[in-house]
Amino acid sequence: MNGLTGKTVVITGGARGLGAEAARQAVEAGARVVITDVLDDEGEATAAELGANARFLHHDVTSEQDWRRVADFTLDAFGAPHGLVNNAGIPTGQSLEAESVEHFRKVLDINLTGVFIGMKTVIPVMRENGGGSIVNISSAAGLMGLALTAGYGASKWGVRGLTKIGAVELGTARIRVNSVHPGMTYTRMTASAGIEKGEGRYPNTPMGRVGEPHEIASAVVYLLSDAASYVTGAEIAVDGGWTTGPTVKYVMGQ
Repeated sequence: MNGLTGKTVVITGGARGLGAEAARQAVEAGARVVITDVLDDEGEATAAELGANARFLHHDVTSEQDWRRVADFTLDAFGAPHGLVNNAGIPTGQSLEAESVEHFRKVLDINLTGVFIGMKTVIPVMRENGGGSIVNISSAAGLMGLALTAGYGASKWGVRGLTKIGAVELGTARIRVNSVHPGMTYTRMTASAGIEKGEGRYPNTPMGRVGEPHEIASAVVYLLSDAASYVTGAEIAVDGGWTTGPTVKYVMGQ
């Protein structure tokens, strides 16, 4: 039930980090995967590493023309897509006052409009083929108010809402739409900001550590698989309990 044998999956932002790990686990589960990204060298390297069941295509998620190219490329390479993972996105680290209007619009264009265009592109094909699974990568910042996320947080709340709308509209077409909400995760990008992996390294979460890409990707692969056949409109937080509430140390007997 957790397998993806015979399924074709498109993963945006798949050149590195969470997207690359999701592609790796999907291929291991039996899927044929089209990785898209603007990072050509890294995307090509990831696809080559994953072997014959992976392909890479340059892709600007804000472009309707590029999305049509992805759809055509996928059909030619592996057939109609059964799954779409909208993972591409950019972060922001500014307050509301500091963030420029130009950058705010750019973040929303990539993180939210890109998800919308992707969904709009694959829905007709999935409907024609009896259904499918769309997994939208939101964030812990899409479940709570998180300082210094301005455009990023707004976009991830938008992804959460778009997911709900898609689930309601597409349920009878057997197209499932769910969102995954990673917490702080150890990647090359977060490592450069001083985040460290390992027990006790991140006391902000009840589990006391940051997540790792393979832990987030496992939730993505589950949602793509038939094991989640009755799961739609769900928002799965993979965040070590971060969005559950303030971390309070508890000692047995006290």
